[in-house]
Amino acid sequence: MSGLRMAGRLRSLAGALAAGAFMVAGLSGTAAYATEEAPRAAAPQLGIQFNADGDAGQCGGRTGEQWTASPDWTQAIRFDTDSRAGGCQLAFGVYDPDRTLAGASVSYSLRPSSGGDAGQCGNYQGTYAMPILPIQVFGQAVRLDTDGRPGWCDLTFTVTGNIVLDVQFYPDGDAGQCPDALPAGQYRSGFVGTPVTVKIDADGRAGGCQFQLRLRHF
Repeated sequence: MSGLRMAGRLRSLAGALAAGAFMVAGLSGTAAYATEEAPRAAAPQLGIQFNADGDAGQCGGRTGEQWTASPDWTQAIRFDTDSRAGGCQLAFGVYDPDRTLAGASVSYSLRPSSGGDAGQCGNYQGTYAMPILPIQVFGQAVRLDTDGRPGWCDLTFTVTGNIVLDVQFYPDGDAGQCPDALPAGQYRSGFVGTPVTVKIDADGRAGGCQFQLRLRHF
């Protein structure tokens, strides 16, 4: 009987050890699972479309289409319109593949300055939505053709929701062509309740105006 009791105790001990090993393995598996990172959302991208419709020398820097992931700066585009033929077509969009910016909005408007010659600001003066979509698409193009005529064009960005739009606008020649511009590297920020306007008055004076955007979200 003592031998049978001893064998039973050994079998019980073996079972307990096996159960303990199973529990440790289960806990280890749970811990390993808990440390796995959840998939990160793809960063939204800010798009600029910038093309000449006449003398290409008036529309410099990064022409064509560009898409830049948040929170990096876009490549600079350059306004240098004057009395040469044509002007610059400009449009914007936001690529948001994972709907990170759901509920937010950005609009842009182009209007002549008070008392300025409206012919310098194209045929699509007004306010337009910057599309925020899971495809790369641009909003309505506006047109800049400033020259020696009076006044300039006001390009304004208005933001709602969980977005901040940073704007760099600085001269690389005669600063009078870029009224109220800041030095290169400094910027103004558009957020809820605080739009940002740049004043574009490029003409025959030396140099032009450099322009960059950065999209941030929170």
